[in-house]
Amino acid sequence: MTEHSLWRFSRALHRALNERQFDDLAALLDDDVDWRMYGPIDMFPFFGPKRGKAEVLEVCSQIADNVRVHRFDREAVMLGVDTAASMIRYSLTALDSNKPISLRLAHFAQFKAGRLVSMRIVIDTFDLVEQVLGHPIDLPQIA
Repeated sequence: MTEHSLWRFSRALHRALNERQFDDLAALLDDDVDWRMYGPIDMFPFFGPKRGKAEVLEVCSQIADNVRVHRFDREAVMLGVDTAASMIRYSLTALDSNKPISLRLAHFAQFKAGRLVSMRIVIDTFDLVEQVLGHPIDLPQIA
């Protein structure tokens, strides 16, 4: 039995983020990869839709410029032949402030011939924004 594409991709992504080793990640991206991270683009310019290997590698470079991954725990994983979905909790450190950040996300990936062709990432951005701001967001009560 061969290794699922998610495991190779996951290792390459974390190596790119923490060690700035992008070659393995680049080899696992389709030339026309469709990548979308959902969240407040005004606060995190690397969120939003990206298309193509170069744009995805640039997103990963921007993330690597801002955080270091210390730990990640997969809370749930579902694998298909060429698909994968996970709920993941990350422990990060913001490089500019040395502040710890806890981040929870879900991702949905599609692979073709071992290469990533589509990625959708949904992030618990409310919690992330509160951590980055350093205080709770005051919302009006809804009756």
